[in-house]
Amino acid sequence: MKRRLLALCAALCTSGALSACAVLPADGPSSRALDTAAPTYAIVELDYAVSQALRLSEAPAEAGLAGADFAGPLDLIGVDDVLSVSIYEPSGALFGARGADGRVSGGAETLSAVVDREGRIGVPFGGRVAVAGLTSSQAAEAVRRALQGRVGSPQVTVSVAERPSNGVTVLGEVRTPGRAVLRTGASRVLDVVAAAGGASRPIEEVEVRLRRDGREWSAPLTAVMSQFDANVRLAPGDQLALIHRPRRFSAFGALGQVTQQDLGPGELTLAAALARTGGLAPDRADARQVLVFRFERPEIARALNLSQPVSPRGVPVIYRLDLSRPDGLFVAQDFVVRPDDLIYVPRSGSSELRGFFELVQSVTRVVYDVSVTSALNLD
Repeated sequence: MKRRLLALCAALCTSGALSACAVLPADGPSSRALDTAAPTYAIVELDYAVSQALRLSEAPAEAGLAGADFAGPLDLIGVDDVLSVSIYEPSGALFGARGADGRVSGGAETLSAVVDREGRIGVPFGGRVAVAGLTSSQAAEAVRRALQGRVGSPQVTVSVAERPSNGVTVLGEVRTPGRAVLRTGASRVLDVVAAAGGASRPIEEVEVRLRRDGREWSAPLTAVMSQFDANVRLAPGDQLALIHRPRRFSAFGALGQVTQQDLGPGELTLAAALARTGGLAPDRADARQVLVFRFERPEIARALNLSQPVSPRGVPVIYRLDLSRPDGLFVAQDFVVRPDDLIYVPRSGSSELRGFFELVQSVTRVVYDVSVTSALNLD
């Protein structure tokens, strides 16, 4: 009988795939198949102790930006900066003015200069002066030395009128993307994000990515806002991108509806997630088999004493909750749903096979006998 059933399944999957598309998304593996056909997954019986262990293990994600903290100075002159250079000459030989009495008094000259690609500015009577990588006071001293021998006892001051070399690029999910200038005391990630108008998405759904000199770092925006070492100082030339990472869970099986929904702000418990789906179908769902699939971080898997190998996405784990137990709902109210979780509730008893035969009937128009489903029930 089982062989004939399998042959019928293969034939139907080939001939009726298109007709069944609207029905298949609600189906999934039976609880028996789960136990026997998924040895690479860790199946964890979910109780209050496991739920609490998960909460204790869910420490804030390690701040991935911590290694990008910039400790260098931000007051150095760079290429494309605009400088205001003031030169005072006491003798007045070059910049002075002759008064009504015929005497020449000391004179001053103020000029605006842009630092060229070679890191130099042009100074009257001083030629091309290298200023890139210097502070304003060091640049003034370099200009003064260039004028010695041409201008008598020159006095020079330099200030930075515009500092594009000290800027960073802010892209992605901010309200006003573009360039932002770093200033001493206002050079951290959150300073720049605030200057760009803040995040345009819920902070729980935003990842911060930093690129510098071919290297990249990333961390959730929530971590940047809650962990001091994640709110790092930026360096001139950094590229900062805020990327939208939707936090969603999927639910299918014997539920009120098959759905994929946003988690929303804050935490979402399994009980609340099931409520969003319309709850367990009372005439079909197996309340003993509420399943949650996720990839756990290796450190959490170790805390649960799991020995499954780690995949590139983490350790695949299926949590199984028995809602028929007295404490089942209590555990569901304590267990927190995570982004990308898959929630599945299989059909109870023979109704799993009944659903299969209903699919057969819809494709082949062959009416099935209810007694057959009872005889073939494997759960």
